[in-house]
Amino acid sequence: MNTVRCAVLVSGGGTNLQALINAKQAGELPHVEFAAVIASRPDAYALTRAQNAGIPTHVVQRKGSTQAAFEQGILDALNACRADMIILAGFMSILSEDFVKRYPRRILNVHPALLPAFGGKGYYGLRVHEAALQRGVKVTGATVHYVNEIADGGEIILQKAVDVLPGDTPETLQRRVMEQAEWILLPRAAEMAAQEILNNR
Repeated sequence: MNTVRCAVLVSGGGTNLQALINAKQAGELPHVEFAAVIASRPDAYALTRAQNAGIPTHVVQRKGSTQAAFEQGILDALNACRADMIILAGFMSILSEDFVKRYPRRILNVHPALLPAFGGKGYYGLRVHEAALQRGVKVTGATVHYVNEIADGGEIILQKAVDVLPGDTPETLQRRVMEQAEWILLPRAAEMAAQEILNNR
């Protein structure tokens, strides 16, 4: 086997998932095989993107579920698709230390800032870009990192800087960071991680 089976965890529109799909279709992910897309919400548009690309989908609903039941549902889906690697692509639920320990150096996350800046509890989505603008920074960006048992911690794989422009709103800055950093870094990091897994088999 010269590919790694990857599950992508999503919660929303799936723009980062689409970047991964596009990269795969362009031949940029030769060692990554998308085994499943797992959504925490049944109305996540990312599910439609996955279905359009022929990727199997699962819904493990976070709302109304305990953390233990939610994570067990994800584990069941991961086992069913035989996933070797997990990518958190706009996945808005926190995973416990016990869950993360099951996949050492196998969980990738993309964060819309240059960690350690604007990381940690409460920093996600538009909140990160709002904080960057409030702080008045001239440069922001995105980070792809391995997730470990420390919240928002883990070894950084790739980072890319993006300019903050005069007149930026959180929404315009978010879009620029996605286009100029997240959508470029995430596929690149996925291929790097897959190659590492294959080399250690």
